[in-house]
Amino acid sequence: MATSRIEWLASEDGMPGMTWNPVTGCTPISPGCAHCYARAMARRLVGRCGYPADEPFRVTLRPERLEEPLRWKRPRRVFVVSMGDLFHDEVPDEFIDRIMAVVARAPNHIFLVLTKRPDRMLEYFADPNLSRRPEIDLWRCTIAASWAQHYYDEIPETLWPLPNLWLGVTAEDQQRANERVSLLLQIPAAVRFVSVEPMLEAVDLSSWLPSIDWVICGCETGPQARPMEVDWARSLRNECQEAGVPFFLKAMRVDGKVVKLPLLDGRIWNQVPSSPRER
Repeated sequence: MATSRIEWLASEDGMPGMTWNPVTGCTPISPGCAHCYARAMARRLVGRCGYPADEPFRVTLRPERLEEPLRWKRPRRVFVVSMGDLFHDEVPDEFIDRIMAVVARAPNHIFLVLTKRPDRMLEYFADPNLSRRPEIDLWRCTIAASWAQHYYDEIPETLWPLPNLWLGVTAEDQQRANERVSLLLQIPAAVRFVSVEPMLEAVDLSSWLPSIDWVICGCETGPQARPMEVDWARSLRNECQEAGVPFFLKAMRVDGKVVKLPLLDGRIWNQVPSSPRER
């Protein structure tokens, strides 16, 4: 676990969010992966903090981290698997079940899952027995074995979709938006969001709005960052405004420097949807 400086995880009172990485590692799948921050970070940590010395960004399950959110007392926004992709093919369904069981047992937190593999995410959540699977596996988790059976007996079938689970896809360009957003919208979720980061070209989401609950936008950062035009962000912001969808502009280059929460047309765009429990 780690306190995160990711702007869209911060609460309204400024409390930073958290990252939770029961899985680390990934493999490239699309142009947005070219300068992956997580891969670069794993290489810096090679041989330490559980990152394998031979291949630090290899997909690795970390069951010892499953309990972490249950220890956090104050409500947080939690980025699930910020150092990989939860729906990578090498992550077994049974391990995802365990993660979902923790999400269900921590309703005080909001958990955000962002993937570039919505086909796998759709397959997982389309299982007609999903409402029972995490609870069936719960007793095998390391968490609170003493109450697991009681929780299984009492849990309502209406639990799904989990009210504190937000599901999102990355759409760094129009092709990825065309491929991924429609799959996301087939998945029942409390909040469905699209992250256009890194924004590699103008992306039009208007055909899916307002079915999308939230749009995040941001430039690529780092020494090899590819450019993002201000007008691309402005056009996406306009689409969101017209559809009544919250828009979050995370970062943009201004005079050659990356500015976090930059001004666009005179204001900061840091809109975040309310969670179902707050509505």
